[in-house]
Parts: sequence; structure tokens; C-alpha cells
Amino acid sequence: MSKRLYRFTPIQRLFHVLLVLSFLIQAASGLGRMYMETPWGQALCLMFGGYGRAGEVHRVIGLFMLVLFAVHLIYLMCCIQWRQFPGCLMGPDSMVPAPRDLGHFFQHVGWFFGRCPEPPLDRWGYWEKFDYWAVFWGMVIMGSSGLMVAYPLFTSRFMPGWGLNVAFWVHRLEALLAMGHVFMIHFFIGHLRPRHFPMDRSIFQGSARLDTVARERPAWLARLKADGKFRERLTGDVPRTRKAIYLVFGFAAMAVGIYLLLGALFHATRITW
Repeated sequence: MSKRLYRFTPIQRLFHVLLVLSFLIQAASGLGRMYMETPWGQALCLMFGGYGRAGEVHRVIGLFMLVLFAVHLIYLMCCIQWRQFPGCLMGPDSMVPAPRDLGHFFQHVGWFFGRCPEPPLDRWGYWEKFDYWAVFWGMVIMGSSGLMVAYPLFTSRFMPGWGLNVAFWVHRLEALLAMGHVFMIHFFIGHLRPRHFPMDRSIFQGSARLDTVARERPAWLARLKADGKFRERLTGDVPRTRKAIYLVFGFAAMAVGIYLLLGALFHATRITW
């Protein structure tokens, strides 16, 4: 078996899978209603049972995502080392952006053009932190605006009618931004770049290839060896059956996302904005 380094816990992997499934359902049901003037949008709605049923699915899955977000917040509270708070937030295992991330970004840009060595990343790269916090602000913005639009009578008790129009457009624009980022940037960085092509299985499998970690995250590898935690994180590859399941799920998710992206772009001029 090839050597791999344990990277994601089962809970983190479960969060990711649930987020993938709920996000794709929300994207398909939301775009179906948004593009209902086109045959493409009508076909998407039919997958959920029609325009009205697509809206119901969108609301239910939206509430599920908010519950998932709340559970994740509780999980974070349990993971924080409160005795070392707030210093632990700037540690190498934290997802909180630090000044070194900005330096890694500029060094990475220089590396693209052959002007600098590749930045010695630790456990998390700056783009991974950006992706993580993008989900955070997306959940807050889309969740709050989505609740306002989903329950207009209740919302109208606290704001004038034009506030619902603002909430509707905030929800729509943030959703389009999120889908564009995930289906173009996140898919490419996570899976389609040369070192990981055609798919990085680490988020599904929980471990990353040791040679890839040594090239991309030498600071993390050196820290694990210095702390005596390297050997305990070493693991082997999974059986071929499980590997096939991960690949099928990952490829299916990417195929659905790219299909929704291309369909939305192709039919963008055929709907009333």
C-alpha cells in the first residue's frame, strides 16, 4: 500500500459530504425556479416534481443546511482549546487567516511566474481558509435572506415590502457567486490541477498522499516530525471498492456542478432578470 498521511477526521468528512449533497440540491432546485422560462429550467424543476415542489425542496434543504451550520458551530466550540484562547486561533492548525497566509499568497503568485520558490505551507493553505470562510459568510448571507424570502408574512412584520425585494436579490446574487466559485475555482483547485488530477480523494478518504504532502505542505510535515506525531498519522490506502465509491461520488458531484454552471451560462440571456 502507498503511504498516506491522515488529514481529515470522520466528522469533518461527513460535514463535507452533507454540504456537497445539500449544496447541489439547492443549486439545482434554485436554478430550476430561476430559469423556469427556459426548457432547461423546466427540466430541472421536473426532477423535483414541478415548480412548486422545487420551491418546497429548496426551503426544506435550506433549513437543513442552517441546522448543519449550527451543528458545525457547536463542533467548533468543542474543538477550540479554551485554555489557550485566543492565542490558539493563530496557531498552525487553525482555520483563522494569519499574516503568514498573505505572505504565502504573494509567494505563490511569484512561484507561478518562476520568480519565487513554492511557499512552505502548513496544514492549511490560504485558499483552503478562504474556501472555509466563504462558506461561513455564504451561510449567514444566504441563510438569513433565504429565511426572509421563504417566510414573507413573518418578515413583513419587521420591515417594509421593499426589504423583501432587497433580500430576494441578495439571496440570488450570493447564490450565483457561491455556485460560480464552487463549480469553477473550488473544483479546479481541489481536483483538476496537475498534482491532484483527476481527483483529490483526501476529503473523502481522510488521508493525503505522503509525497504530495511533502511537496505542498513541508512545514506541516516538519512540524509533525518535530512533535513526534508523524508515525501515528501514517496510514495506507483504502481497498479498491471504497476508492471506487469515492471516485464515483466525486466525479458525479463535479459533473452535476459543471452541468449546472454551463446550463446557467448558456441560458442566462433567455430569462427575465
